Amino acid sequence: MSELKIYNSYTRQKEIFKPITKGHVGLYVCGPTVSGESHLGHARPYVTFDVVYRYLKYLGYHVRYVRNITDAGHFEEEGREAQDKVSEKAILEKLEPMELVQKYTNLFHWGMRELNCLEPSIEPTATGHIVEQIDMIKKILDKDYAYEVDGSIYFDLKKYAEEHPYGKLSGRIIEELLETTRDLDGQDEKRNKIDFALWKKAPKEHLMRWSSPWGDGFPGWHIECSAMSSKYLGETFDIHGGGMDLQFPHHESEIAQSHIAHGCMPVNYWMHNNMITINGKKMGKSYNNVISITDLFSGEHELLEQPYHPMVIRFNILQTHYRSTLDFSNEALQASERAFQRLWEGYQTLLKLDVNDFGESTIDKELEEKIERHIKESFQDMNDDFNTAKVLAQLFDLLPTINSLNNKQLDSNTLDKSLIKKLQNHFKIMIEDILGLKSMQEGYNKELIDGLMNLIIEIRDQSRSQKDYATSDLIRDKLKEFGIQLKDGKDGAKYSVN
Repeated sequence: MSELKIYNSYTRQKEIFKPITKGHVGLYVCGPTVSGESHLGHARPYVTFDVVYRYLKYLGYHVRYVRNITDAGHFEEEGREAQDKVSEKAILEKLEPMELVQKYTNLFHWGMRELNCLEPSIEPTATGHIVEQIDMIKKILDKDYAYEVDGSIYFDLKKYAEEHPYGKLSGRIIEELLETTRDLDGQDEKRNKIDFALWKKAPKEHLMRWSSPWGDGFPGWHIECSAMSSKYLGETFDIHGGGMDLQFPHHESEIAQSHIAHGCMPVNYWMHNNMITINGKKMGKSYNNVISITDLFSGEHELLEQPYHPMVIRFNILQTHYRSTLDFSNEALQASERAFQRLWEGYQTLLKLDVNDFGESTIDKELEEKIERHIKESFQDMNDDFNTAKVLAQLFDLLPTINSLNNKQLDSNTLDKSLIKKLQNHFKIMIEDILGLKSMQEGYNKELIDGLMNLIIEIRDQSRSQKDYATSDLIRDKLKEFGIQLKDGKDGAKYSVN
């Protein structure tokens, strides 16, 4: 098997993956801010890095996967005033802040389970690591790269940039930032407009607050991830992942503060998934196209024509390489639905082939070489920066051969039974173990559903026989709304659950 290559956002090139500790990998992915429902934009990074996690484990690495929960919700970004999203939403929903946090953390976990994402090794919370954040801020203050103003602590970014390559990850130029950063309320206390808060003094009305050597306050957004990642993965670890929207200012700030606090660069490989668009437009509240994960599964959003099964969403995400823009539309999702059903049906057909029906030696050497080539190239594609899109293409290219073997268009003696076993194992590894896909009917009471559906199909057949096509079409259309597809054929109607 060829060596794994990862595109490093920091160096902007593919590099052969070499973990710090042989046989072990430290993987950190920025988790959600649990101040509201997780949406489509959250689905992509966690599916992406779930595949990274799965594949690293398949390669035999012992992976410590850390995915944090931002439950303090404090942000201070370019062009945006400091705010506490958790407290603001808690007031709107008339809940205690941590009650709100628990509500949306539970909902996030449910969404991840539905998308079949494995649980991380460790899931630290920002509020559970206030002590570590304060200790890290003290180190930065001691090294004179931060300063206190009336109970707030700011990182001296201008000083850092004079001595270190700030902006290398995102391509931002410090001189341009100094010229273009907007003046915001409270920024007059900073030495420079681009300096970011490590700790903010809490006003009286602020709900979430903690004691510190500088008075009651709350942590800045960036310090949270630096403190948690270094605690569980070390001062320098292997892979840090997240959406490309986090490159600036979040990940740039993480690099700067961690570099000063620990005296070394924090991460060897930075990985970023590209953005999602909806019908060609950037996802945002102004476009009314922010679709929650629950909306995707229920089909209740006005932009959705039907519910979509979590596996259709996952499959759709994996059809595009993680570094490419992914556009969501009803047409794309419906195409993914059909493609996934075709792939899964082919996989089940392959598993049902009886290896004892095949010979002990291969007759069709050309076909054998084709199958072996697809198997080999599937792993080469995974090793080429986790190219799931090409892996899926390899699997689809094998479906005609599988179907031909099943319907006897290809003689079973053309292939060796050991190759059939290998092919069955390959599909299982790729589809289930690495890509994390599973049956759309898993979890259903099949016996009950079959009985009910047979009754409904019988009623519909009676309507058709009586030329009551209005009722027949109504039954078909209503079932489609519930994610059940009817297909009429020579042997009667068949159904499939999405």
